[in-house]
Parts: sequence; structure tokens; C-alpha cells
Amino acid sequence: MSEYVAPLKDIRFSMQELAGLGQVVALPGCEEASPDVVDAILDEAARFAGEVLSPLNRIGDTNGAKWKDTVVTSSPGFKEAYRQFVDNGWNGLGCEPEFGGQGLPKLVSAAVSEMWKASNHAFSLCPMLTQGAIEALTIAGSDEQKAAYLPKLISGEWTGTMNLTEPNAGSDLAAVRSRAEPVGDGAFRIFGQKIFITWGEHDMTDNIVHLVLARTPNAPEGVKGISLFVVPKFLLKADGTPGERNDVYCVSIEHKLGIHGSPTAVLAFGDNGGAIGTLVGEENRGLEYMFIMMNAARFNVGLEGLGDAERAYQRAVVYAKERVQGTELGVKGGPKVPIIKHPDVRRMLMSMRSRIEAMRALAYVTAAAQDHAHCNPDEAARQKGQAFADLMIPVVKGWSTESAIDVASLGVQVHGGMGFIEETGAAQHLRDARITAIYEGTTAIQANDLIGRKIAREQGVTIKAVIAEMRVDAALLDGDLSGIGARQRGGIDAVEKAVDWIVANFKGDPKATHAGAVPFLFLLGIVAGGWQMGRAAIIARDKLATGDSDPFWTAKLATVRFFADHFLTQAAGLAESVVAGAAGALEIADDSF
Repeated sequence: MSEYVAPLKDIRFSMQELAGLGQVVALPGCEEASPDVVDAILDEAARFAGEVLSPLNRIGDTNGAKWKDTVVTSSPGFKEAYRQFVDNGWNGLGCEPEFGGQGLPKLVSAAVSEMWKASNHAFSLCPMLTQGAIEALTIAGSDEQKAAYLPKLISGEWTGTMNLTEPNAGSDLAAVRSRAEPVGDGAFRIFGQKIFITWGEHDMTDNIVHLVLARTPNAPEGVKGISLFVVPKFLLKADGTPGERNDVYCVSIEHKLGIHGSPTAVLAFGDNGGAIGTLVGEENRGLEYMFIMMNAARFNVGLEGLGDAERAYQRAVVYAKERVQGTELGVKGGPKVPIIKHPDVRRMLMSMRSRIEAMRALAYVTAAAQDHAHCNPDEAARQKGQAFADLMIPVVKGWSTESAIDVASLGVQVHGGMGFIEETGAAQHLRDARITAIYEGTTAIQANDLIGRKIAREQGVTIKAVIAEMRVDAALLDGDLSGIGARQRGGIDAVEKAVDWIVANFKGDPKATHAGAVPFLFLLGIVAGGWQMGRAAIIARDKLATGDSDPFWTAKLATVRFFADHFLTQAAGLAESVVAGAAGALEIADDSF
């Protein structure tokens, strides 16, 4: 069975040429990420992903995590791999140096994260949730909480979780009913049950730091009455080490379609008198703080989609080159050939490859925008970076994960009947990818956020500025790239048409605009991805014009052309679905379903 090989050439190209790594590492606070340092990090991450994490991916799928009497045992090899992971310093790559992190740019950590997710999706979820806890405590935690928890979380000695969902409170967090009763000295006793808690219980570290949403006794109803608490699995002794067991226990883990190596826990708080926790930030501002974690997690789930898609593509390519079936079309009496010679197999592989490269480019450009938002000394540049990142994070999450499901499904199709057989490994990528469009906010939640908070609320100011940038770059697609340019301009027109309609109708006809929200997210993903692919085509053309004969450039041009011809051509139809597609969804009576 093939193992993951990091696509370092395209990763470096996307980082350097499209996301502007040189500009990012010149920002204040990012200077340590010199070209030599970044290259070494990428090389070593690729080695660790391919040699340590990838061989455990199938083991995690077939063995899974095990639960017995509140204790969860991780899949074979995971505990040892996690120890190597933290000993090598990977957990603190992008964290604040003040508490032991390396402070590297988001762009660098995003590229490394892609490798973790592609090589072992289930394993990667553990450090991902820890990163979310780190971000929330960094921004909203007290000095005491930061000192107690951040060094251990950043080092990876402890892991973190995010506890939102309850049996009767899924995406509707206003329905949260877990309660927090004050006991003096700033402490609270937490009571309630949380479900779908990723890595909520395991044996890989000696403490787990739970961030938990709950209501205090006098909290108002709805989302305005939710507070955030830090609740460790083991209470801390005076010297900061784990001491007495806290009253939070795993009562079961879920039996899931995929990501079997990642335990998804049901946690009971307070069955034996109350789990002790401390308030994070101010009372009743918990949802605001939790969204700090969620926004970071949503971007990272987009990277999961990218990683799952890349892994499915790699496995399909290996199979297509090895599987001999049929003769080559147009060659009478010819020998049997590998199926990669067949036109439709090539179409499927190019459909996979082109979307992956577009997803990667858009994700990395968005990561770089976050670096500018945090580190650029120019206020206008910071605001521009933040506005772009806010706009694109739901697209990176929603479009990349939905694309990954289709890419992984195509991977099964390339394998033919053997793709339906678990031993080939193709089915795992489809099963693993399927959750990415659901957790950390479904595709509809991402799309509603996109059209509401990111477009309608500001009357389309940010997206219209992005559209203007797209048009400038599309104008450079001339000469032998004019066909790609025409496709891109058509896509940009479609986005502008849909944006104008959303802005004009959001308040007056909210049901109609929301019925078209997901088609709009797909539309913007395709066109924004196509924008970055167009930029890549210009660079590839210029490289070839200077005599650079690296086959990477000719392959890049072919991939961009495929994306333009097969995906940018969908833009006009998606725009029509946005502006005119609501009636079919809304007019039918409930009883007619």
C-alpha cells in the first residue's frame, strides 16, 4: 500500500510565488523564518509525515481508539508518534514565543499542517484542537491561566479540547444547558454533558485541558448568557503539576463513519459533585471567546479537506499507473496498458489534481493574509489582510471540504471495483473526508456566515475590492493564455452578478438569499481558486519563456487550463442558482417531501 509523499514542489511554489512568503517573513516578528529555516522545516515535516504518521493512518482506521470504563486507549502507535511529534517541537510551531512557541508565520504552519492532515487526518485532530485552546487562552485567559496552561499546551505535554455541543444543542448554541455554579475564589462547579468532543479522552498525555461552554445561575437566555470555563482533567497542584482527578469523565466514544483513530468522546461533567473550572475572560462572553477557537479550527478543517484530497489523489495516481486494463484507444492490436492511458481516467485525475492545486493556493494566500493582519506595521495593510481572511475562511472551509468529498469519491472511482474494497485504502479517504463538511460548522453555516456577516452586512465592500483585484490579474492572461483569461473573466462576472443580487435582496428576501448561499460559496471558491490558478499560469509561462525547462511549469499550465475549462465554466450556472434558484427549494409544501 502506498504511503503519503508531501508534494513539496507545489507547496513551495504556492507559498513563495502565490502567497508571498518573502513578504511574510519580512514582517515584524516573522524574521526568524528565513528561507533556509523554512526549507528545513518543510523537508523535515515531509519526512515525519511520510515516515511516521502515514504508516499509522491505516492502522488507526482499522483499529481505532478503544473505550473501557471511562478510559480511552489510543490506536496502536499513536502514543509513540505523538511523543516524537512533541519532542521534535512541532506542536509549538506557530505559537507565541513568550510561552515556549516558535512564533513562525501562519503561512508556514499552514503548509506543515497540510502534511499532518494528509498523512494522518485522525492524528492531526489532536494538535489541531490544542491549537484552538491555545488561541482562546492567549487572547482571553487571565495571567494565571496563561501561566498555568499555555506552556504545557504549547509544548504538547498537555492537549486541549473544545466543548460546545450537547445532546440538545448542536449548531444552535443558544440551547446550551450545561451550568456553572460559583464556589468562591473564582472557581465554579460545572455540571452537564458534552458530545462530539474530539480527543476528549485519551492516554497520550498526562492531562487534558477542556474549554467548556456553560451558563452561570443568573445568565440571560440565548447566546448572550454563555460563559467559557477552563476545566482540566486533573486539577493542578501548587507546583502546577497534575494532581487530583477532576469530576469529568468519558462515558463513551462514538462509532463513526471515518477518522476512527480519533476518539470522539461523550464527556460527563459533575456526576460526582461538580467538575472544578475557572472562568475564561468575562462572564457571558463565552461564545465570543469560543469563536476565536472556531475560526482557527475552521481554517484548519479547510486544510483537512485539502489534505484528504491530496492523499486520495496520490493513491489514485499510483493505482492508475500500476493497474493494467484494456488497450490504448486508437492503437489497434496494441498491448494492454495501465489505465492512466485511458481518457476518462485522465479526466478524473486532472479533476482531482486541478482542484487540489487551486485549494492549496487559496488556503495559503488566506494564511498569508492572516500574517499581514497580525504583523504588518501598516494599519491599512492589517485591515486589508483581516478583511480578506475573514471573507475567505468560510470559503476555504466550505469549498475545500466539499471538494475533498468529491475528490475522494473520484479516487474510489479510479480504482474501479477495487475502490469499494477496504484493503486498497481508497475508501478510507472518502469516509474520513465526509466529516469535514459537517464539523466546526456545516457548509450551510459557512455559507450563511459568508453572505450575511461577510458580504451583506458591509454591502459587499470587501468582496468588491477583491473582485477588482481579480480583474486586474485576469487582464494579464493574454496571448497564449487568453482562453484561460476569458474563462476567468466570465467567472468574475458571475461572482459580481451574484454579489449584487445578495446585497440587494438580503434584507427583503432572506429565505431566498439563504437558499442560494451554498451555491454562492461554491461559486466564490471556484472563481477565487481560479484567480490563483491564473496567477500561477502567468508565472509558469514566464518561467518557460526564460528557458526554464522544468516539467513542473508545463504541468502547471496544463492543470490551470483544465481547471478553467472544467470548473470556471460552471460559474455562470452557479450564479443563476443563486439569483433564481430559490423558488424550487421554497415553494414546495412540507407535506410534499
